[in-house]
Amino acid sequence: MTHTPPVQKTPQQWREVLTPFEFHVLREGGTERPGTGEYEHFSEAGTYACKGCGAELFTSNEKFASHCGWPSFYAPADDDRIRYLRDESLPGRPRIEVRCAACDGHLGHVFEGEGYDTPTDLRYCINSVSLVHQPPA
Repeated sequence: MTHTPPVQKTPQQWREVLTPFEFHVLREGGTERPGTGEYEHFSEAGTYACKGCGAELFTSNEKFASHCGWPSFYAPADDDRIRYLRDESLPGRPRIEVRCAACDGHLGHVFEGEGYDTPTDLRYCINSVSLVHQPPA
């Protein structure tokens, strides 16, 4: 099934609103180096929105310290905010890619069965550069 996100822009329009690195991650599926993102150790209350379109994706309530090198969440703010795709780009290691449902921007991956002490058995491993933190109103 083809997914048509509500927020659509041409590559040039995305380049006008994103830095080159943000474009690489959000539009080309790139990844930050582990331990380099601004939100890995960030713990202030609020929400995390998509850097590309502003859609609310995660909240600080579901954020946890996984010590994996990227910010981690055990669930999205709402299931309809995330799009899931099978990623077989690493030979022998299929993963599930997570994308913003509103603009189809690459966020990271979700992993299952790692044994974290969280309410779900999931770890959404998200690139900081794909997010913008919004403090509570």
